[in-house]
Amino acid sequence: MAPQPAARQPPAGASTTKPSAREPGGAFAALRSRGYRIYLTGQSLANTGSWMQSIAQDWLIFSLTHSSVAVGVTMALQFGPMLLLGLHAGAVADRLPKRRILLTTQLLNAVATAALAVVTIGGWARPADVYGFALAVGIIFAFDAPARQAFVTEVVPPAQLRAAISMNAAVFQATRLIGPAIASVLIASVGTGWVFALNAACYLGPTAGLLLLGASDLRPVPPLRREPGAVRAAARYVLQHPDVGWTIFLVGMLGSFGLNFPIVLTAMAKAFHGGASTYGLFNIILAVGSSAGALLAGATRHPRLRAIVACGATFGVLQAVAAFMPGLAAFLPVIAIMGLVNLMFQAMANAYVQLAVEPQMRGRVMGLYMLVFVGGTPIGAPLIGSVTSHFGARAGMITCGVIPAVAAVAVGVALARARRRCA
Repeated sequence: MAPQPAARQPPAGASTTKPSAREPGGAFAALRSRGYRIYLTGQSLANTGSWMQSIAQDWLIFSLTHSSVAVGVTMALQFGPMLLLGLHAGAVADRLPKRRILLTTQLLNAVATAALAVVTIGGWARPADVYGFALAVGIIFAFDAPARQAFVTEVVPPAQLRAAISMNAAVFQATRLIGPAIASVLIASVGTGWVFALNAACYLGPTAGLLLLGASDLRPVPPLRREPGAVRAAARYVLQHPDVGWTIFLVGMLGSFGLNFPIVLTAMAKAFHGGASTYGLFNIILAVGSSAGALLAGATRHPRLRAIVACGATFGVLQAVAAFMPGLAAFLPVIAIMGLVNLMFQAMANAYVQLAVEPQMRGRVMGLYMLVFVGGTPIGAPLIGSVTSHFGARAGMITCGVIPAVAAVAVGVALARARRRCA
């Protein structure tokens, strides 16, 4: 896949709409849309519950097994279905109404989470229960993610898409400030099971938001009829647009190897002689930096591939540096900056791909995007879990940083060579 210069013109049919002079710029422009405000409100509640559940699930399996490998296996089961179903789920998102898909996934998530809550509160939870729950949630997520990514384009006009993507990321990370704190308090006071119970109730938020959206709030893309080879068409499309392909490659490398925080941060909490509250603190600090990074990315009107590559490399270096910090006073500021750079990378990469892709291909391409972003976790998470178990938390963090940094440098070199050939 030969790279092209970053200044390549958008492909035919891609969204090239720019904000008008009367529209506010920056990351808050999308809030002008009523439909987006309704959607974002529901998602804020769901995201809070998801972060609570993430802390509870990671800590539950770690407390049941005392093994970083078990945490890695849980992550592999949760994200493995995306590897198998991601492209097909993206094709489904192009064929069916996205709101109907999202309403279905919210209901299924609520049922699965409530079932784990009952088992955990009753004191019957075993590692197999957590593994089964992770697999079930992973299957649901495989269909939810591409539909959710593409649905944003139906609740905001094209001129506000970059702002909406960045605002989504900022709110997602802001809820990371609240979710881990609530989870830590509940785990310490009433037990892990009640975290799952509260999260099951949180799914009412996005469900109500989706039901409140009226026809005037939506800009639906006409569904495509079922066609053979739809998945292969998405792969061909990406190969024909190398700048999109390189971006997706970097997203995959960070998702597979750089974002194994549940593994390395649970182990780092133990390394610093802490517990669930320390792990929750790590997530809160990451969220502070991540929220700032998402807003900075939203203020960037034209995300460039070179900036995306630079952020990927910087994130990897920062994670490796964090592994060498001797105490919490030094560790926490580094992971805050790491969170900022990570979310700048994610928000810019997401916006870059969505804006470069033709609307009728968006669901399938975002299915591929999400496949490489989380579908590589079954490969990366067990590897990082094994390194962490055998060589310690710091070795795990170094590995999480070095691999994405090397990948970003390699892409940067390839792009530089392509620019020289085109000069």
